[in-house]
Amino acid sequence: MSDVLKAMEQRCSTRGYTAEELTKEELDALIRAGLQAPTATNRQEIHITVVKGGNPILAEIEELKNKQRGIVDPQHNFYYEAPTVLLLSAEKAFAWSPVDAGIAVENIALAAEGLGLGSLIIGCIKDALTGDRREYFAKALDFPEGYEFVIAIAAGHKAVEKEPHAYSAEKNVSFI
Repeated sequence: MSDVLKAMEQRCSTRGYTAEELTKEELDALIRAGLQAPTATNRQEIHITVVKGGNPILAEIEELKNKQRGIVDPQHNFYYEAPTVLLLSAEKAFAWSPVDAGIAVENIALAAEGLGLGSLIIGCIKDALTGDRREYFAKALDFPEGYEFVIAIAAGHKAVEKEPHAYSAEKNVSFI
């Protein structure tokens, strides 16, 4: 089986990380994987903001997310204490940006798996980052002008193991 197919088969959401930071080589590989993703009309409109876990901006996002969702006492923050969070923003006016960001984040997730790292694709902060405080967060996260948050991914060394999810081809696939 190819390394890519093996990574797809084994990848699952990691909800527990060690405190070990990513190496420069690991982080560079994840960024490269995201930026190498195909984009509609080769627009290459995806921007990646790398934030170290524990950065105060992540706590602000967490607080607003929890307030919006009515969460009073969370067990974990939205990135499960990962040492690194990559936030993907893209051109707000380009119709295909959400699709392109989804492709890029999956590339990052597969690269993480291939490197023996864990990852967690994160969408639960979208309302916090695109709501009333959109401009504040866009500036704080260094999004380019005209860009907005689309999706994020946490990455780090796994502290927990989990089995990949099962699926049913009979239920989820139609042949016509």
